[in-house]
Amino acid sequence: MRSSEAHPLTRWIPLRRFLAQSWVLGLLGLVTVLLFWFLATASGAVDSLFLPSPHVVWQAGQSQWQSGLLVKDAVASIQRVFIGFALSAGLALPMGIAMGSNLTICRLLEPLMALIRYMPAPAFIPLLIIYFGLEELPKVLLIFIGTFFFNTLMIMDAVKFVPSELVETALTLGGRGLPILTRVVAPYIAPQVFDTYRINMASAWNLVIVAELVAANEGLGKRISLAQRFLRTDDIFVGLIVIGLVGLTIDLGFRFLMRKACAWAN
Repeated sequence: MRSSEAHPLTRWIPLRRFLAQSWVLGLLGLVTVLLFWFLATASGAVDSLFLPSPHVVWQAGQSQWQSGLLVKDAVASIQRVFIGFALSAGLALPMGIAMGSNLTICRLLEPLMALIRYMPAPAFIPLLIIYFGLEELPKVLLIFIGTFFFNTLMIMDAVKFVPSELVETALTLGGRGLPILTRVVAPYIAPQVFDTYRINMASAWNLVIVAELVAANEGLGKRISLAQRFLRTDDIFVGLIVIGLVGLTIDLGFRFLMRKACAWAN
């Protein structure tokens, strides 16, 4: 007796499983955007001055790469972001833990931090230029100012939401002070800390571009500003795409570190 044939819908199960993977869906989204971009420029529906074709942008990127400008600008921007954000993250971690675990420190500092947090970081640019000139320090400090308070308050909130049962159990077992912070609180908040840094890194990139638009001799923001003066929209697109790719790489890096360092939380 012949075995019954498989249901027609079962033939599509492997394809559906393949398409359901996150990286496949993400790649599909990028390809869709590129396709619409290509069709919009190829049809002539949009003036090339406002929307250059993918081929023209690719050529502009190749030109910047061969001249060394693209690498030079990208390295300058990445260096500023990492220095400023490293200072912010390094100081925000102990400060956030202290505020989240000590009510007195929290009441003392939280109102001040909440006040400064609502001040737009770019508004500090004139003061930073007056105080420190046009060198690297103002750009690094702008990134620090724009991310430190958000990092600190988000870490503080993560500490506040540590289940009291965990702390009480540690106290019952004889834990006191620093060991509770390092062995109970720190492991519990680690995923939230990585996520806080991942989210606020985007703000760091926004700020470095703003700083370079105002005052810089090199950097992706400076290159975009120069391209705008001469209506070189292809160079502007190159800068935007590079910023996006670098940001995506950093975001994926944080996700990878979180999976490795906090495998128990996945």
